[in-house]
Parts: sequence; structure tokens; C-alpha cells
Amino acid sequence: MRAIVMTGVGGPEVLVPSEAPRPTAGAGELVVRAEAVPVLYPETVIRAGGFPTPAEPPFVFGFQAAGTVTETGAGVEPGWVGRRVVADTNGFGAYAEYVVAPAAHATPIPDGVETTVAAAAMMSGSVAAALIDTAAPTEDETVLIEAAATGVGAYSTQYAVRRGARVIATAGGPAKATQARKLGAAEVIDHNDPAWTDHLRDVLAATTLDVVFDAIGGPATPALLDLMTPVRGRMLSYGFLSGGPAPITAIDLVTRGLTLIGCAGPAWLGKVAGHRAQVLDEVAAGTLEPLLDQVLPLDEAARAHELIDQRATFGTIVLRTNHT
Repeated sequence: MRAIVMTGVGGPEVLVPSEAPRPTAGAGELVVRAEAVPVLYPETVIRAGGFPTPAEPPFVFGFQAAGTVTETGAGVEPGWVGRRVVADTNGFGAYAEYVVAPAAHATPIPDGVETTVAAAAMMSGSVAAALIDTAAPTEDETVLIEAAATGVGAYSTQYAVRRGARVIATAGGPAKATQARKLGAAEVIDHNDPAWTDHLRDVLAATTLDVVFDAIGGPATPALLDLMTPVRGRMLSYGFLSGGPAPITAIDLVTRGLTLIGCAGPAWLGKVAGHRAQVLDEVAAGTLEPLLDQVLPLDEAARAHELIDQRATFGTIVLRTNHT
């Protein structure tokens, strides 16, 4: 079968189209005849060496694939065969024509939702749903959503607006600012401007931030603490687009009466998984707008990573296999 192998840690060029053995289902697993493979931001970080690799290279890369179940292993209900699903792997193996995954990590795709659209929406949408559920913004609150035009930020914007919160967004450049406004952001600030936190202070005027969804991290984040609502202000840290976490200490939070929630680790991933079916149901109902940037052939995985590295996308890039 055709697959994309990560040959080592480095730039997009380490993702090499190759032939690989077709997987079989072990106990508790199923095999998916993949049609659409989403290219996810955390995958680009792993490829570049920002996070540990899930296996020693070379290995077939990828976290998630969407398609039709063709085989089930011992202990898995045979009724899965023939169903369309989005499935999470155990950390690798998704950039391929056939993908093996735990059956417990498969989410059925509702009728009426295209497989490519389901692949594009589920990961970012379920992270956003978990973030909003955790923060629970209300209609009288002001929230800051960083990187609000694409990915998790775009879905978070939709959810926060639906709850009635006032959304102040950041986006990288005029085109992405326009997209954030279309999704419902009341104000948009360009986070490519080194002084963006000063501009945020001007936009807030006499108000404060009740919730901050911190996707950027890095040295700009501490400046947000003095713009947050004392006692009830909460910051959810879930991304490091700047290249590293925010340098915030316990005393920074205690003296301001703020809460920092780290959105990572096994328990957090379990919470995200609990929102997957919800996201696909909302896409089917038309209450959540899926964001699909473009569809590329599987062999162009390296090109997809280049576009994400360049911050050139307006949604998820999905890789198309020869099955489609």
C-alpha cells in the first residue's frame, strides 16, 4: 500500500512517499480503508522535533484517518465493518491507504457528512468543544481567542459566540482577520505585530478579559495577566505557536487571583475524545461550520506540512488517498 514514512526529525522533506505493508487488525482493533487523512498542527511539531516522536524513525506517520472499516480484530463487534469512521491511531500509521486503530478510538461519521469534511473538522472541533466546556464562558463575559481564524481557534470562536460571549480574537494578517470576523469575532488584533498586547489594551478600554484561550504561549502571554478579570479570570493554555510555553509562575497568578488551566496530558485527551461525536453531529446539523482548506494527494504530505509551517492555511489540509 502507499504510505508516507517519516525518515527522521527535520523539515517537511523527511516525509517520504513509500510502499509499506498493509496492516491487519489485532485484538481490540479495526482496519480503516482510508480516504481522507487530516494534516494536524501537532504532527508538524513532532516532525520538526518539538515533541518526542511516538516511535523511532522510520515509521508511517500520522495521528488520524477517515474512511470505511474493512476488518475487525478479536473482541471488536463485526458490525463495524462497512461503517464510515474517523479513527485515531496510537500515534503513528495514519498517512496511509490502510490504517489500523483501536476500535475505542473510532467515531462513526453521520449520514450526510462527507468523509473529507469529517476528517477536516473532528480534531480541531473536538479540542475547541472541550476548551469551551472547560472554560464555560457566559453571555456577560469577554473572551480572548488567539489564532482565531483557523484550527482550534476558529471552532472555539464559533462556540463562544454561540454562548453569547464577546469574542476578541487575534489573527495573523488581514485575510485571517477577515475570516475571524466572519466567524463572529467582535474585534480582531494582528498577533504578528510585536505590540499586539498593547493594542489589545486599547480595545478593552475599561473592560477586562474573563477568559483567555492561549494558543500562542511564549513571552507575550504574561502581559495578558494584567488585562484579565481578578478572581474569576481563567486562562486555558493549549498551544505553543510561538515555539514555547508561557513563562508564567504561580506567584503571577496568585497575586492577581487568576486561574491557569493546562490543557494537555492523558486526562485532557480523554475529555477531547468525549466531544468527537458531538462535533460531527453538529456539522451534520449545520450548526458548526467545518473549515477545509484544501485537499492534496497523499504523496504531497510534505507540501501540506510546508503550508502549515508557513501559516498559509485557512482550515485543515486533508490528504486524499487513491481510494477516493
